[in-house]
Amino acid sequence: MSEIEAKDIVDEVEQAITALDRVRREIGRVIFGQERVVDETLITLLSGGHVLLVGVPGLAKTRLAGTLGRVLGLSQKRVQFTPDLMPADILGSEVLDESPGGAQSFRFIPGPVFAQLLMADEINRASPRTQAALLQAMQERRVTVAGHDHSLPRPFHVLATQNPIEQEGTYPLPEAQLDRFLMQVDVDYPSADAERRMMIATTTGTEDQPDAVLDAAALMHMQELVRRVPVGEQIVDLILRLVRAGRPENQAIEGIERLVAWGPGPRASQALMLAVRARALLDRRLAPAVEDVLALAPPVLRHRMAVTFAARAEGVTIDDIIGRIVRHAA
Repeated sequence: MSEIEAKDIVDEVEQAITALDRVRREIGRVIFGQERVVDETLITLLSGGHVLLVGVPGLAKTRLAGTLGRVLGLSQKRVQFTPDLMPADILGSEVLDESPGGAQSFRFIPGPVFAQLLMADEINRASPRTQAALLQAMQERRVTVAGHDHSLPRPFHVLATQNPIEQEGTYPLPEAQLDRFLMQVDVDYPSADAERRMMIATTTGTEDQPDAVLDAAALMHMQELVRRVPVGEQIVDLILRLVRAGRPENQAIEGIERLVAWGPGPRASQALMLAVRARALLDRRLAPAVEDVLALAPPVLRHRMAVTFAARAEGVTIDDIIGRIVRHAA
């Protein structure tokens, strides 16, 4: 990289950092006490990916999606997933039109997936068939209906929410669809102070509304910038070592094959490589560090792995295993 190119990147990074500071401030006006969740969601969008928010109802997951769409200046649509939801309810369908002269032709009516930010609310309440309808859209940014391809808007992001799988009336997401999400962000209960501020702000007078900071073009420019952020060989090696340690056939960690049924594929390495760059940018740094890899390993890996029956019997969770992987790789 030449000196001029390096200076250009530094200038662009500084501009992006200023804009992202404003984005976080605007989100913080309406989302209380979920800084980690907000940051990980922003990292996913900056990386050009989709995010799965997992938590019990009432933790502002849907509110976060609406706030992000407003602050980032994206067109957004929301789909409430239910057991009777059909693929056509998401993708759209073709209808038969008849002209005054009697000629007939099919016309495509786009579904809610044709938005820059699609809010898939309680995605695991729909049947696997309907969940799978999003696979092509999430991977290829287009959908095929009646043999015809239809491109989706740019950028295109799916922000899905999921109730914990142990709740009644839910269906497990297919592994192939889980892998399409760049991150699974677990949403915890807020602290007492944050819940107090939330309680007062949402029950007295008119609620605060965030202002738009970016637009679609600015977000896409930041996504391109993230891919240009330099990554040192040490970080590349750490990512590779960490992801490969989670595969049972690799046996980098003693006993891992007894605990892990299936591990993360190459898409996990790609996701982590992008995410650490975005986290560095969000943290006002010009290059990712070891701390970025270790911090983002859980949300990048937890939905790309499954524990064995033996692990469940012993009470070992995916996060326990990821903790072992992180300690081994570090």
